[in-house]
Amino acid sequence: MTTETRAQDKHVELNGLTFHYRDWGNTGAQPLVLLHGFTGHARSWDTLAAALADRYHVLALDQRGHGETSWAPDGDYTAERMVEDVGAFVQALGLRRFALLGLSMGGRNAYHYTGQHPEEVERLVIVDIGPEIVASGSNRIRQGTQAADTFDDPEQAIAQSRAANPIADEGELRARVTNNLMQIADGRWTFRYDKALRNPDRPLPRPDPAAAWALLPNITCPTLLVRGELSDILSVETAERMIREIPNCRMVTVPGAGHSIPLDSPRGMIDSVQGFL
Repeated sequence: MTTETRAQDKHVELNGLTFHYRDWGNTGAQPLVLLHGFTGHARSWDTLAAALADRYHVLALDQRGHGETSWAPDGDYTAERMVEDVGAFVQALGLRRFALLGLSMGGRNAYHYTGQHPEEVERLVIVDIGPEIVASGSNRIRQGTQAADTFDDPEQAIAQSRAANPIADEGELRARVTNNLMQIADGRWTFRYDKALRNPDRPLPRPDPAAAWALLPNITCPTLLVRGELSDILSVETAERMIREIPNCRMVTVPGAGHSIPLDSPRGMIDSVQGFL
């Protein structure tokens, strides 16, 4: 799936770091903030952003340690810091009554922010994440961070990602991987996200499930929970409990998609949120 890029790359200083974000214009429209998943980046949203940019002022943020945003020198990638970053971004850009959409880690940050600031978010989309995570999916993500991370050329990285996720849309996979690489001094390529997040001795940053569940009833805005039919991260049981805990929430399931819905089914991702937004 291809898109006609009309976004501008911009930067803003937040909490001592330089953050990169993609601004898709249409500044008179309601803001829509997009938050990517773990090891992802703002360009992961290009297809969805292009589909929504006529109706929204779309802002896709590279979260700390990812994409073109600074790596945290203290290695702090906790949910608490990332939620603070969202708040700083909202304040710096003067956003009011905005829509917020996040996938995986970004979805976690989105519902934590909304639970803490319910008056600020007009509409929330949580994509394939909840307070509790299926162990097999968590292990898959951990194993992925331990795979080879240095490549002779981008095609090697693309091939590795394709082997790890054979159901991914080819165009989306190529764009996601290519935009997640940077060239190093010896001419080879490696990932943009902080190497500290690939440390096998470092646990994946994750908040306490009980605290996360306690936040959900605070979310008062209309909320859409999007789950991939084949997800190994968000169980049906957790999703159903989230619908009960969030006062105004409904769920849509994207057929044939795993956890990375925008990657596996870009059309399904667009169709699942367009009507809600």
